[in-house]
Amino acid sequence: MQFDRNLKIAPSILSADFANFGAEIEAVEREGADWIHVDVMDGHFVPNLTFGPPLVKAIRKHIKTVMDVHLMIAPVDPYIDAFADAGADILTAHVEAGPHLHRTLQAIRGADMTAGVALNPGTPASAVAEVLDLVGLVCVMTVNPGFGGQSFIDMTAKVRDLRAMIGDRPVHIEIDGGVTPKTAPLVRAAGADVLVAGSAVFSGGSVADPAPYGANIRAIRTACDTLV
Repeated sequence: MQFDRNLKIAPSILSADFANFGAEIEAVEREGADWIHVDVMDGHFVPNLTFGPPLVKAIRKHIKTVMDVHLMIAPVDPYIDAFADAGADILTAHVEAGPHLHRTLQAIRGADMTAGVALNPGTPASAVAEVLDLVGLVCVMTVNPGFGGQSFIDMTAKVRDLRAMIGDRPVHIEIDGGVTPKTAPLVRAAGADVLVAGSAVFSGGSVADPAPYGANIRAIRTACDTLV
């Protein structure tokens, strides 16, 4: 996976039609998605239950871009190999999910995936200071994890801190939660380069009428491109 800091829009399939994932993924990629974001929730670490490795494996063949798998689960380590086998390109674990973050990230890298680390809104940037050389992505939660469609929590100061900490390392800063054409420029200006968007991308469209997906993606991208 070649690294660059160009803006990437990563639609979250949490907001897609669950009965039609394959076609939804193909449609949103044709309409301009850069990555596909897959939110895995366990009903324990977060108050919702979504997908496991079998579903991730089933949709892998429909994804032509990057499969960005975000684990909102605890523990993480017992499931790393299963998500590697399912075809995840990036596997992100939360700082808050367990006491041995360094070991978890090493295990993800050892399974030939890019390791990501996620921070809840109440967790400071300093929590990842000692693992930045192990990761290819830091995910800043701009909602409390567990459900789609929540309102944006302003984490721009944290994003700026992370950008300064990362320096010239090839590490993406990803934003997850409440991303819209209004909020996207705030985090982009602070240093983020991957924007996860669920309802803001999938709203108004369908497999039968995917044009709104493209319009929604372009609206986010244009809002960021017009930064002064």
